[in-house]
Amino acid sequence: MAEAYTVDPPFVGKFKFEIDDTVIGAFTEVSGLSVQLDVEELAEGGQNAYTHKLLGRMKWPNLVFKRGLTDTDALFEWVMECSGEGFSKAGNKVKPRNGRISVLSAAGTSMRTWSILEAKPVKWTGPRLAASSRDLAIEELEVCHSGFRSGK
Repeated sequence: MAEAYTVDPPFVGKFKFEIDDTVIGAFTEVSGLSVQLDVEELAEGGQNAYTHKLLGRMKWPNLVFKRGLTDTDALFEWVMECSGEGFSKAGNKVKPRNGRISVLSAAGTSMRTWSILEAKPVKWTGPRLAASSRDLAIEELEVCHSGFRSGK
């Protein structure tokens, strides 16, 4: 007899990214949500069975958000606030902003959230435009940050 499988957690539809209280967008893919600790090995004189492993700094890779092309310029506008004329208007200073990534259920309710600290956009990539291509028009936003905290 075939075993019945249920989806747990419920089917996840999209991921929402907000900066302060502004929704930057809903995305179909988010990568880079990880942390790594540097490890320094210390050899102790007379101890030949092992080396001591000391934990060091935390490394937070950039977050990469991907979605199909939409009619909003929120991603590109945030990048422009932190560079070019937007950077000049802000007195040549970039103000890091806190944000949130939320996993949304099929019903659109938030199931899990990560609070992102001191987020700054570092790269926007527009869609590959080729009339002969059957690929979806995808845009990407890459964001550097100073860490995150997990929460509900």
